[in-house]
Amino acid sequence: MSELAGRTVIVTGGSRGIGRAIVDAVAAEGANVVLNYWSSPPLANEVAEALRQNGTEVELVRANVAEEGTPQVIVRKALDRFGRIDCLVNNSGITRDAQIRRLDRAAYDEVLSVNLVGSVQLAQAVIEPMIEAGYGRIVNIASFVGQKGNFGQANYAASKGGLIAWTKTAALELARYGVTVNAVAPGFTETDMLRKVREDVREKLLTTIPLRRFGEPAEVAHAVLFALTNGYVTGTQIDVNGGVYM
Repeated sequence: MSELAGRTVIVTGGSRGIGRAIVDAVAAEGANVVLNYWSSPPLANEVAEALRQNGTEVELVRANVAEEGTPQVIVRKALDRFGRIDCLVNNSGITRDAQIRRLDRAAYDEVLSVNLVGSVQLAQAVIEPMIEAGYGRIVNIASFVGQKGNFGQANYAASKGGLIAWTKTAALELARYGVTVNAVAPGFTETDMLRKVREDVREKLLTTIPLRRFGEPAEVAHAVLFALTNGYVTGTQIDVNGGVYM
């Protein structure tokens, strides 16, 4: 039986891209899914219906992780529906790219509030139920940009670098309670965001990747599964980046 069978997994930003792949992966392992989304209700409903047809119990929660009170809403809905919270995957993320000289306060605030503050506040909200159960798995979806930096993404790099640093501190504090905290750091991955990039830019990006291809969402999801099911891995970031950062 899978380590995730019967457990409750919260996935933020779970209706598309990497989030959708993670939702599909944990559902295939027999987990109950709390699927958080914000911008695409029809798509989220489509994902939920597909999961239910395959026998997965799903709770949909439309909420912006950056808004005050959202973590408590998600946790309450998860506990009301399933009575437990075993795992959290913080996948929500946005970009507002510009060179540093042109980045204004709003661009920093928006990216940091979703990618960093919203994620860690949701993690804080699930900690108490996990401590009470003596078990918990938190996985934060970071990025190689938070390790290496990337032109035009100072705000995004700061948010993802901060998320990696927070992961290490939380892992130290929570290990005694049976709660592990890890980060998964994808490289350039075939999602809607990357598909919108001009072909000539895509070709240039490929030259920076030793494996000479973009990642697939399922490959990131596979790393997330590892972090969710291995109880002796904590405080680390798992790189899924084709060698773009070593």
